Amino acid sequence: MPLPTAPTKKGSLLISPKGHQPATTTAQARQTPQTTQKPEQRKPARQPTAAPAPIVADQKRVALARAVNTSAPVPTHHKPAHRSSRKKTIANATRKLFVLDTNVMLHDPSCFFRFEEHDVYLPLITLEELDNHKKGTTETARHGRQVSRLLDELMNSSPNGMDDGIPLTNRENQQQLGKLYFQTQLIDDDLPKSLPSSKADNQILGIVHALQQMDQGRTVVLVSKDINMRIKARALGLNAEDYFNDQVIEDRDLLYTGQLALPADFWETHSKKLESWQEGSHTYYRVSGPLVGQMTLNQFVYLEHPDITPFSAQVVEINDKSATLRTLIDYSNPKHGIWGIGARNREQNFALNILMDTNIDFVTLLGQAGTGKTLITIAAALQQTLEMGRFSEVIITRITVPVGEDIGFLPGTEEEKMTPWMGALQDNLEILIKGDANAGEWARAATNELIKNKVKIKAMSFMRGRTFVNKLLILDEAQNLTPKQMKTLITRAGPGTKVVCLGNLAQIDTPYLTEGSSGLAYVVEHFKNWPHSAHITLMRGERSRLADHANEVL
Repeated sequence: MPLPTAPTKKGSLLISPKGHQPATTTAQARQTPQTTQKPEQRKPARQPTAAPAPIVADQKRVALARAVNTSAPVPTHHKPAHRSSRKKTIANATRKLFVLDTNVMLHDPSCFFRFEEHDVYLPLITLEELDNHKKGTTETARHGRQVSRLLDELMNSSPNGMDDGIPLTNRENQQQLGKLYFQTQLIDDDLPKSLPSSKADNQILGIVHALQQMDQGRTVVLVSKDINMRIKARALGLNAEDYFNDQVIEDRDLLYTGQLALPADFWETHSKKLESWQEGSHTYYRVSGPLVGQMTLNQFVYLEHPDITPFSAQVVEINDKSATLRTLIDYSNPKHGIWGIGARNREQNFALNILMDTNIDFVTLLGQAGTGKTLITIAAALQQTLEMGRFSEVIITRITVPVGEDIGFLPGTEEEKMTPWMGALQDNLEILIKGDANAGEWARAATNELIKNKVKIKAMSFMRGRTFVNKLLILDEAQNLTPKQMKTLITRAGPGTKVVCLGNLAQIDTPYLTEGSSGLAYVVEHFKNWPHSAHITLMRGERSRLADHANEVL
């Protein structure tokens, strides 16, 4: 029997096909608006021939409606909102609903707790993709398994099940966050025919579109690390954002450089309570003035002016209104050379001072190609390992991300497999070994053999679980590391170990990483003001005039 058309009058009583009038609860009667009708409209209701439109929308969208509008667990279309529920709707309108793509969870397994008071929604297809990525020993596979364990823990801790959402709590301060919703029903949404529904990305876009249509008063946002995914979402009129929680800076130019230029009138404005004293080969100055508030612990300050004597120092202590500056060792002087080389510019001199400082346990060096990051680091490592005996050996590692097409597996042992990736190390070792013109072939061969015994090349894949004691650990090409990978490597350091991270944020080759979310930028910002860490950004290239010109124009 064909279905009749739905009632056209708001608030009209719905009657079953057999003439039975459904019971109306007291709450529903209170919520029914008292409308004034004209006399000609007050006619007895005619008996319909079939069932009217149902009160509840399509049952497949019930779970969707609960996620979109938490104030109305069962969506209705004909019943006006009560005054109290209207307040809840206004409050929920300020709470966004973030739909997560799979790559966000694989990038940061704890991403569910990063959206403060807003709610998080997981489509079913993301769980299917997580299952496909959980096998293997890669960092992505480990993150996939961690996400699965975390979701299982959250589901077991929820007393009300998944339909009403799983409350999220900040594990650090126990602050109540939003809720986590799962897609529990199949959802059909009309997307352009040019987007095949068999593709996972398009299924997620369809869910975002359906969620937005359910309640247009609430903002639904797709969060994805995939640029093309975000472009397609915006082309369909949907809100899409990148995952910004691990992004420490918005612009690379805002990253901490580790140095501060002093104005020409620095001594005039900061000499009111000036104190100075001598300790060993260093001179200390305690200054107070307006620039103290801009200084950072272990930051380098310098004064270069044509009419003033050049001055450079390191900030070793900061009090409320004063800072203590310590003069530097001039490694540009040949008598202070490190393994036969010296500093060629101001930033290299700063870098050598922190590399040779026994009080600094963590060093980060940034700079474009040709600034000498690797050369001065290896020279300082050899000097402290072979000449001074400060470290037992040097361990060098880097992430194996190819620039072009991958050539496949490499034969040999772990060190032999890593050798092609360590071309920069071999080039700099040749420079350091051949630097002594007075040494004969036998002396160079003996030095080369000694260096091979003291410098070890390790694969990053086998670092988990190890502890390095009295080692100098060098992480090359660290801009391709995620914050989680960076944490895994730095926490390998044991007593007496120093960690040095080298990288260039302009040469990121890892997918889904940007200059702001790179693990190298992450540690630079988070290690500021720690007494045993220091950072320097090298500005000037020293490789050749050809390399300097290429960096400027290409």
